[in-house]
Amino acid sequence: MLPTAILVLITSALAAAAPVADQGPGCEVDTVQAPALPKTGGSKELPDPDSGLALKHIALGFGIQNYTCTKPGVAATAAGALAMLYDITHLYPKQGADSLSAQDFNNLTSKALWTHKVPLNMNRHEPGASRTNPFTRDAPLHLQGQLTLPFLGHHYFDAAGVPTFDLDGGKIHLPCSKLASVDAPVGADKGPEGTGAVGWLYLGEKPGAFGSKYVYRVLTAGGVSHGCNQVGTDSTSYTATYWFYG
Repeated sequence: MLPTAILVLITSALAAAAPVADQGPGCEVDTVQAPALPKTGGSKELPDPDSGLALKHIALGFGIQNYTCTKPGVAATAAGALAMLYDITHLYPKQGADSLSAQDFNNLTSKALWTHKVPLNMNRHEPGASRTNPFTRDAPLHLQGQLTLPFLGHHYFDAAGVPTFDLDGGKIHLPCSKLASVDAPVGADKGPEGTGAVGWLYLGEKPGAFGSKYVYRVLTAGGVSHGCNQVGTDSTSYTATYWFYG
């Protein structure tokens, strides 16, 4: 669960971003709130989205971070990621009847990671997912509490090692590169494996992209390497929210 200090910061940001409700005779009418990109609350933050961009989707990414180890005792080298993407745009506070509270929305990554198995075809006898068929079938993610997240797409690294997102029924294809990064907040969810939360990222489009120009990885849980005890590969489960703009 996110620490209280971070939840206070996020809740304050939500309140600041809320438009003033229209008032009629003797009543107040709720209005839809524009989603505000989460902040770490630290001394360094990811750049804000350009004012001319529109938010396309907020997705829950659920999968694994991959690493390689060249010898025991050295730092693991990041080797890509695999994740299923689920649409949570409608769950952002004050969007409609299905919206969650700020605390419940920002706790979605932890809830999924701690209560549901990784939705990938995992290898039985070695770390990681199947190299030929890593993704499970395109289906909603059912979480505890009768919460169902619609399937949205896939996140993977292509043959050239480029982080790529395919979502929204083929309407968005986003090969991208890292533009900025910050550490996850102090006290962020370390995940069931206790390794720590991977950093927050700001990624920008590469040639061939369409439907979206930028994506942010925020509200991360888990995903840091277990370390290198031997030569080989390592994988750690993680979740994050991905905010797509274009």
